[in-house]
Amino acid sequence: MAKILIIDDGKTIVRIISNMLKVSGYEVVSAFDGQSGVLTARKENPDLIILDLNLPIMNGFMVCRILKFDEKFKHIPIIMCTARKSDADKVQSSEVGANAYLTKPFEKEELLAAIEKLLI
Repeated sequence: MAKILIIDDGKTIVRIISNMLKVSGYEVVSAFDGQSGVLTARKENPDLIILDLNLPIMNGFMVCRILKFDEKFKHIPIIMCTARKSDADKVQSSEVGANAYLTKPFEKEELLAAIEKLLI
């Protein structure tokens, strides 16, 4: 069973994604700000991270960069999952190491397909 970390300050979105993933057979852990997201990733060593861009304390770009430039965690796929739709945000996400970029709202199947593709 793969472990997925959700880092998002929206408690409702975390609950929705968490329930969707648990039903699909994944173990889920969560964090609600960027700093605790990095700490949780280091403690839990998840198989994949779903990361929002707009976070308190430390934004998603910083979280991604910190994890992707750390030899112990750079292998973990990161899906940016955000309401921000600009090309500049997509480019910057790629530059800091994100493996995929989804915009909210998204379809359940779209998220699950992205997860499955990255966990292969």
